Amino acid sequence: MADKRDYYEVLGLNKGASDDEIKKAYRKCAKQYHPDLHPGDKDCEEKFKEVNEAYEVLSDKDKKARYDQFGHAGVDPNYGAGNPYQGGSPFGGGIDLDDIFGSFFGGFGGRRGRNANAPVRGSDVEASITVTFEEAAKGCTKKITYNSIDNCDDCHGTGAQPGTQAKTCSACGGTGRVTINQRTPFGVVQTQRSCDACHGKGKVVDTPCRNCNGSGKVRKPHTVDVTIPAGIKDQQILNVSGHGNSGYNNGPAGDLHVFVNVRKHELFERRGDDVWCDLPITFAQAALGAEVKVPTLDGTVKYTIHEGTQPNDVFKLKGRGIQKLGGRSKGDQYCRVVVEIPKNLNSKHKELIRDFDRLLTEKNYAKRQGFFEKLKKLFNE
Repeated sequence: MADKRDYYEVLGLNKGASDDEIKKAYRKCAKQYHPDLHPGDKDCEEKFKEVNEAYEVLSDKDKKARYDQFGHAGVDPNYGAGNPYQGGSPFGGGIDLDDIFGSFFGGFGGRRGRNANAPVRGSDVEASITVTFEEAAKGCTKKITYNSIDNCDDCHGTGAQPGTQAKTCSACGGTGRVTINQRTPFGVVQTQRSCDACHGKGKVVDTPCRNCNGSGKVRKPHTVDVTIPAGIKDQQILNVSGHGNSGYNNGPAGDLHVFVNVRKHELFERRGDDVWCDLPITFAQAALGAEVKVPTLDGTVKYTIHEGTQPNDVFKLKGRGIQKLGGRSKGDQYCRVVVEIPKNLNSKHKELIRDFDRLLTEKNYAKRQGFFEKLKKLFNE
């Protein structure tokens, strides 16, 4: 425990980072090291645990304040075991920070007298899913397979081999805490710390369950239907309540966080709730105007190209964009006109174009005429 990395370093942050910066960094790191993306990679699995541990502390206002002031010793009473600061306290002698400060100032949040058998909520788990552009725009339901920590089926979470029971710890009487009388320069100070015999659990298992090795927990695969709401954006996170790791002492399960990845589309580009696409047309269609078919998320629609349409002109199809997340209205679709110049012309094609060009005057090319008038004026000056 003594070689723990700084939590800010784990998330790639500087001390004093804001809540939004911490949350953004956590999402990035959790996705980078998620075990489902690196099956069998123990290094990524450890880094993923490290990232979650760092976020658990830095996302909690009280824990973050204690960590900023005292480092790991401020949030982990077991930190530093085996070094000169026995018991996780820089004051030595096994004094628990929560307890000694509680003796003088009322503690950091009431850990004194904590019930070791009280229900504890399970931790959250993460999974990722990839959806198509259309599925993100219109919404869908997807099956997601992920792993979470559940109670062992054999011992039902007790950690004891079936047919046996966990016993109340005789050292702490089942509280998970022991009282220590510490002689200090101020006199004898009575403090509490986690029980060494039961490691703070309040119970001792003499015959561990063979299925879970006495932990009471096993890793299991799960499949759940997740509703992808219409209008969801790439990299957004969905929360599925109660589908995370199981709790302790009949505590509720954590949540499942689903990272949504949206595939890029061959034709469409998303900008907010609007959809953009390029529409290739011929030179004749641009010059003379024409009725063309335009692709949309709801199929093709007809649109009349006006006579004299220029390259990169943009027209709008109102309400043909993406449904606003959590709403009913939709964005718009914008089409950028791409005038395609014909290639591989034969001699007849070329002669016809030359004849056509000879019939035109500068008045037929407004931009060209304006450009040369400005150029002429510039050089005359």
